[in-house]
Amino acid sequence: MPNPLRQFPARSARTIAVLAVTQIISWGTSFDMLGVMGRVIAPDLGLANEVIFSGLSIMMLVSALAGPATGRLLARHGAANVMAVASVIFAAGLLLLSAAQELFVYGLAWVVIGVGGALGLSAPAYTAVVEREGLGGKRVIAILMLFTGLSATVFWPVLAAVNDLVGWRLTFILCAALQIFVCLPLYLFGLPKPAENQEHAAAAETAPVAFTEPERRKAFFLVAAATAISSFVSFGLAPSLLALLRAAGASPALALQLGSARGAIGVSARFVDMVLGRRGNALVTSVVGTSMTLVSFLVVLLVTSSTSLLVVFILLYSFGTGVLAVARALLPLSLFSAREFGLQSARLSLPQNLANAAAPVIFTAILDRLGATAALATGAVLSAISLALVLMLVALVRTAHARTTIPSSPKPHLG
Repeated sequence: MPNPLRQFPARSARTIAVLAVTQIISWGTSFDMLGVMGRVIAPDLGLANEVIFSGLSIMMLVSALAGPATGRLLARHGAANVMAVASVIFAAGLLLLSAAQELFVYGLAWVVIGVGGALGLSAPAYTAVVEREGLGGKRVIAILMLFTGLSATVFWPVLAAVNDLVGWRLTFILCAALQIFVCLPLYLFGLPKPAENQEHAAAAETAPVAFTEPERRKAFFLVAAATAISSFVSFGLAPSLLALLRAAGASPALALQLGSARGAIGVSARFVDMVLGRRGNALVTSVVGTSMTLVSFLVVLLVTSSTSLLVVFILLYSFGTGVLAVARALLPLSLFSAREFGLQSARLSLPQNLANAAAPVIFTAILDRLGATAALATGAVLSAISLALVLMLVALVRTAHARTTIPSSPKPHLG
């Protein structure tokens, strides 16, 4: 078996290096930041922790609403230019946070950061890869996701240490400086130029699946619905996972161990997809990931709880959601042309980010008011719906492939 970590062409390695650094910084100084800083800044601003953490919901909501416009900007101006603008916007939001004295400015800062997130996180980065790698960018995206999955691991200790040294306001100013003096020049001067040769341009216009226009619309709807639902489940349970495990019978110590293992298992799932490289299939990955997530819920619902059962649950759930994170990034590249990848990915971010913004509140309410069984049943029902949608998408793709691979019957001779 060939080594999946064999040396990349210098151009691809450069793309990975630039985007890994900038995505780790951008996630670490936006979405991941409140994990360390939220309870530090709440007393100084005189705001409740729930109000402080609502900044993340504001960010996700704004990013969702800005998604379609981001897609048009990516198609018109290219990912590097769009992400360069995102760096400036991130910096402006972080400076607003550093100057916040009350709720209005704090909320406004997260509105600005939300715009930066739409222009600078995930979909634009994957678009930058596809602009440079074409349909062959799947493995590069999977490798990039390995790095971005570690943003909290990198930034939480850094933020905590800097805060101890200089306080939270100066910490946010230094985060803004990272955006301006590291991310901005890397986007403008570090990324290789998009591939412009004639062969690449022709390949970029060719869709992997020859959908008719009605099939194309149906495919987009199925992808949007399936990915939004799977994202709703994974984002919704993430902040309540420890409480769910305890309610399902785990001791506090075991719940912490299992919850801590989730991140490593999820990253290992991304590594498996990277190993598969070009042989990987996002549709198969979606079916496998959704099925594993569904089975994880059913196991806990239908079998008497025990330590070994909870270990099985966390293995299935964590690996399934980790696989689905890769599938959500790669599905547009498996169905639509490389040229429109950025537009479709940004359009898909609207329902996904809306789901991500609402999910933690809804799952927390279900768990607190109705209990662990209701939360697990909700996850199982939603996973079953998502699996049905993915299977419908698989059938649609097979229909399109059958139509284009089977030659049409010769017309009968009438003369």
